[in-house]
Amino acid sequence: ALAAPSQAAGLLIADGGFGGVLEIKEHTASVTINNGIAVTEVHQVFRNTENRQVEALYLFPVPKGASVANFSMWIAGKEMIGEVVEKKRAREIYESYKQTRRDPGLLEQVDYKNFEMRIFPIGPQAEQRVRITYYQELDFDHDWATYVYPLATAPRAGIDAQTRGRFGLSVQVKSGVPIVELESPSHGDDFVFVQHSDGFCEASLETTGGDLDRDVVLAFHVSRPRTGIDLITSKPAGDDGYFLLTVTAGDELAAESLGMDYVFLLDISGSMAHAGKLKLSRESIGAFIRELGPEDRFELITFNVAPNALFKDLEPVTAEAQNRAADFLRSQQGRGGTVLRPAMSTAYRYGNPDRPLNVVVLSDGMTEQRDRAELLSVIQSRPVNARVFCIGVGNDVNRPLLSQMAEQAGGLASFISKGDNFQRQAQAFRRKLMRPAASDVQISFDGADVYDVEPKELPNLYHGMPVRMYGRYRSSGPADVRIQAEINGASFDQKVAINFPGQGGAPAIERMWASKRVDRLLKQADRTGSRTGVADEIVRLGEEYSIVTEYTSFIVLENDKEYQRWKIDRRNLLRLGRDRRQRDAVQAELSRIRERALSDLGPSLASNTQ
Repeated sequence: ALAAPSQAAGLLIADGGFGGVLEIKEHTASVTINNGIAVTEVHQVFRNTENRQVEALYLFPVPKGASVANFSMWIAGKEMIGEVVEKKRAREIYESYKQTRRDPGLLEQVDYKNFEMRIFPIGPQAEQRVRITYYQELDFDHDWATYVYPLATAPRAGIDAQTRGRFGLSVQVKSGVPIVELESPSHGDDFVFVQHSDGFCEASLETTGGDLDRDVVLAFHVSRPRTGIDLITSKPAGDDGYFLLTVTAGDELAAESLGMDYVFLLDISGSMAHAGKLKLSRESIGAFIRELGPEDRFELITFNVAPNALFKDLEPVTAEAQNRAADFLRSQQGRGGTVLRPAMSTAYRYGNPDRPLNVVVLSDGMTEQRDRAELLSVIQSRPVNARVFCIGVGNDVNRPLLSQMAEQAGGLASFISKGDNFQRQAQAFRRKLMRPAASDVQISFDGADVYDVEPKELPNLYHGMPVRMYGRYRSSGPADVRIQAEINGASFDQKVAINFPGQGGAPAIERMWASKRVDRLLKQADRTGSRTGVADEIVRLGEEYSIVTEYTSFIVLENDKEYQRWKIDRRNLLRLGRDRRQRDAVQAELSRIRERALSDLGPSLASNTQ
């Protein structure tokens, strides 16, 4: 049975203007979260409802922090796995096949948040099956980790994202730290939750109708913070290893601070009027203001092309001030352009050398391109005691700009979905501001021959928000990790012994290391104003690790002989095989846990034999 219209994370349309949206017959997503690393596999089946052959354009929004790891399409009933090649060459190969009406597919990154996938041909009334896999690391925040599956998005302006068909989402969560709770702030009544053991739980949603016009948000709560150091590795045969090192501040570093000053900057430009972003921002900033303490002071400034302050000064947190802020927020409407620089300069005027100043920007980051370089320069001229925190709202948000602004200002960026728990997010956000556990964090290694670490400069360590470091290592065996930092004005210096394995592990972190390296190269080039020196290295990383970037694309060809004809190495085929074998091993382990949990249900085997 066909469902009522609902939005979809991926959308397939007939290109050329003759047909509308192709019908989605099936849309399922399978998610495996293994100790904070999520692997999402999206599977969709489309049907061409027209009596003509079409080229299809598949639009897919990039989830926060995700790296696309595979693009497959079914040709003659067989899954053909794509390979990554330089972008211009991939487009030329694709166009050459269109002349002969054969079966190529092309996946390109069109901007910082969207992919486009072209498929040709799809015959009259024919079906087309596609699969996309992406990886991402989840943020842990005071024992909570949040996963978002983006549904509330229209990937391109002017396109109707309404589709028909069955939607299903299954999530399996494995954790070395006991899981206390799994919930969905967005679709709690639609999910079935099952906990099989302390470290393994499942969630399942399936519908043929209902309201799917908002993101699916899942959050799981573990019983204690991941204190200290955690290490995940991958060691391919005949190659150097990869690692992900996570450092988390424990409760012993959670010292409460005195009062702070807050200046909230709320974007009320015309771009915020779409997709409910301004409403989401008002609700979010309202929750943040309600969480302030009596020792704090705050100001609320709205901006589009010019800033407008509510109090014109820092106001002590009282019920009257909070009510005035709520009334002020309700009166705002989205219109005009986005010019963030004057608002940021205004916020800096509230700086007081005797109190920390937190400038909190709620925006989609859609500022004018010509203003961005100047804006980043203004960020650097902030007062000594000021930090800038950027909160992106919704899915249509300039994540790279907001993240770069926060990183350069000693703060952090976070992103809020329509279906999230605003109160919990606000409480966690304020705790991070009050408890920056350590600054000037440095991590070094004695042993393992570690190299090519990412990021090159580590951020501050906030209480409840771990610092992650990716890297390579040449030698397996024991090593000492040294952590140096400044905590409440005092020096911190500690060594921890860990072991780097000689084989196996989690191959997903290999692509994640390469993705972090690509991101750093792009940011570094943008600061200098030229990408000439990094483009070749980004292409090399993209092709070797099968990553879609602004300079590389996935291409799917009809069979293995066609890949050979174009001299395209099957790197992704081999890498995906390793990934799937490791995922199958995890699934087998989870199945054993599930079977043990089910063994206590029903009559015992002994009673059945009596």
